[in-house]
Amino acid sequence: MAEQFSGVQKAAILLIALGPEKSATIFKHLKEDEIEELTLEIANTRSVDPQTKEAVLNEFYQVCLAQQYIAEGGIGYAKELLEKALGDDRAQDVISRLTASLQVRPFEFVRKTDPSQLLNFIQDEHPQTIAMILSYLSPTQASLVLGALPLEKQSDVARRIATMDRTSPDVIKEVERVLERKLASLVNQDYTIVGGVDAIVSILNSVDRGTEKHIMETLEIEEPELADEIRKKMFVFEDILLLNDRAIQRVLRDVENSDLAVALKSTNEEVQNVIFKNLSTRLAAMIKEDIEFMGPVRMKDVEEAQQKIVGVIRKLEDAGEIVISRGGGDDIVV
Repeated sequence: MAEQFSGVQKAAILLIALGPEKSATIFKHLKEDEIEELTLEIANTRSVDPQTKEAVLNEFYQVCLAQQYIAEGGIGYAKELLEKALGDDRAQDVISRLTASLQVRPFEFVRKTDPSQLLNFIQDEHPQTIAMILSYLSPTQASLVLGALPLEKQSDVARRIATMDRTSPDVIKEVERVLERKLASLVNQDYTIVGGVDAIVSILNSVDRGTEKHIMETLEIEEPELADEIRKKMFVFEDILLLNDRAIQRVLRDVENSDLAVALKSTNEEVQNVIFKNLSTRLAAMIKEDIEFMGPVRMKDVEEAQQKIVGVIRKLEDAGEIVISRGGGDDIVV
């Protein structure tokens, strides 16, 4: 029954079935022209009978299931599981429709490789090749590899990821040919958008603080405009100065006092003053005393403590308890 409708019509029916709250959340992830097209289609859809709604929801579920299976183990794995769940003909139908639109990303095998093994395999490659491969990894994987690269390569690779736009299938195939012994994925025949500022921000938000500082300091010298664009989308420990008092107080409620003392050990006086101003007099005095008597602290420990606090800030932002308006010099509001 669902086959008689176009893709836009099915999407409109799906959003109607999901209700306004969930549909509004989905709209946040769509482009303006897509929102306009769907809004028009929803407006023109007067009613949906239960059988049609059920058919569209079922098809959507099957497609989601297929995408999950493909992400876990590739098209062959997805087809095998779908055949068991839906039968041969239905599984083939779902896979056939997906392969026309689903972007199976290159370097599938790389995302299933241990980062330390991958590092050994690619660290001697050209920085552009490394940048391309890291662009296809999850931020966590890419950050581990980037952080383990020689210092002189880190900023170069980061810059190449940030300035990467579209990569030709021929270039991807050539890189995969070099890695052919481990090749385990299908190559997308369309031009694929990889990298960009958002990609490198995701990676830098996951690397250790030392790597992040080195890369940003290098980029600020070599590519100041790019560094500024990246920094606008990032939130580092020193950026706590940008938060208003209410936001800082909310963050500090979720921070361990021991982590706060270590994090403040090497910060400048301005950052310390802002933090202490938002603590009770008694607690501020106690933490100052802890800092004074804790003695030398490894920089690694300071950075880890700072990263924990930044993690709290990002978690609160994701939960909607604080809203960080990045870029354009906007204030942070709560």
